[in-house]
Amino acid sequence: METIHVDVKNVLNTVSLDTINSLDAKAASAMEKLHNGTGAGNDFLGWLNLPSSTTAEVLDEIEQAAAVLRANCEYVVCIGIGGSYLGAKAVIEALSDSFAAYKPAKGPKVLFAGQNIGEDYLYELQSLLKDKKFGIIVISKSGTTTEPAIAFRILKEMLEKQAGKAEAAKLTIAITDAKKGALRTLATEEGYKTFVIPDNVGGRFSVLTPVGLLPIAVAGLDIKQLVAGAAAMETATATDDNIAITYAKTRNALYQAGKKIEILVNYNPKLHYVSEWWKQLYGESEGKEHKGIFPASVDNSTDLHSMGQWIQDGERSIFETVISVAKQQHETIIPTDDANLDGLNFLAGKHVDEVNKMAELGTTIAHVDGDVPNIHITIPALTEFWLGQLLYFFEKACGVSGYILGVNPFNQPGVEAYKRNMFALLDKPGYEAESKAIREKINK
Repeated sequence: METIHVDVKNVLNTVSLDTINSLDAKAASAMEKLHNGTGAGNDFLGWLNLPSSTTAEVLDEIEQAAAVLRANCEYVVCIGIGGSYLGAKAVIEALSDSFAAYKPAKGPKVLFAGQNIGEDYLYELQSLLKDKKFGIIVISKSGTTTEPAIAFRILKEMLEKQAGKAEAAKLTIAITDAKKGALRTLATEEGYKTFVIPDNVGGRFSVLTPVGLLPIAVAGLDIKQLVAGAAAMETATATDDNIAITYAKTRNALYQAGKKIEILVNYNPKLHYVSEWWKQLYGESEGKEHKGIFPASVDNSTDLHSMGQWIQDGERSIFETVISVAKQQHETIIPTDDANLDGLNFLAGKHVDEVNKMAELGTTIAHVDGDVPNIHITIPALTEFWLGQLLYFFEKACGVSGYILGVNPFNQPGVEAYKRNMFALLDKPGYEAESKAIREKINK
């Protein structure tokens, strides 16, 4: 079975194979904890066998719900934050036409809201949707998370005014808890079509649940191939020697050697939001107990003209993980120019991607020479199948890596701190003591 490829030879100037392999016992223990459910956070392991356990019937139901929105909407607004939007955004951006926003639509355009508290953003979204046919996918286990709850309250009112309450209900799909929570209660009262967020799947691991699959299907992409790719990687990473373990061991060996920052590098602009999804996955999973590699990202060759100087000559606390896409979907050949004023005729007749690949290779050599170790991941092409493999690969490696690090990869205790302060400052009922304390702290 063909899978994505992971190459770690360009880290060996910093850490040896013996050093990497010294983590074998910890990696084996991590795999045992994952597969036997004996580690911290074992109540959030539903993602582990999700691809192989997702039935054709489930995918058919998601596609049928997507078809209703595709048939009746010019726009579909996906409301969610964190893992409730990043996975879908990553896949849609990676697999869609880069200039789809400027072309006649073959189906509804998928927009996102609830991932920020931007007043201008929401105003401009409402301006776009005024008198337009639109639908809503609202994603929240509780229905009370501040950012998506604000966006949903605003857009729900707008949709009901424009389409009528009954039609709005048909054009609203809720993805939420199976039994409890404000959104579940509202969905039942209003008669929304619903899908369930599994209790044992955390948000940052939820892209292969309806949370990610429904918006991806609305965008017209093949969710069955996405899940098939993930299922292939689930099988490939079930053994005691696999690429997820290799990646997890290598990045932990580099961390122990003082490389505290990992920069995920892509040479394909379509992968920008895959990097954003990856940053949440690893940052929220590993950044605990004053431990953890800091996840950063760059889009090359663009960022070679901004971040390149720092990466080449800045503090040597970094390593890079490069995602390379082997084959492009289209062909663009560089033409000959008789005047050759730009001096580029030596490139005439070459594919643009050939130049890009040489930029990638040249950068790798320069950075490795400059004491920036490089892990290299090759994905054969940007298709649903291969992207499904990549997503699951990163998820599996994240679980292994977190356990090697010695943290619970599946909780996020630090996320609540800002919420407590925000609610206190906004005088939320029940936070009176906190409101008093924080105002006294501000006024000191």
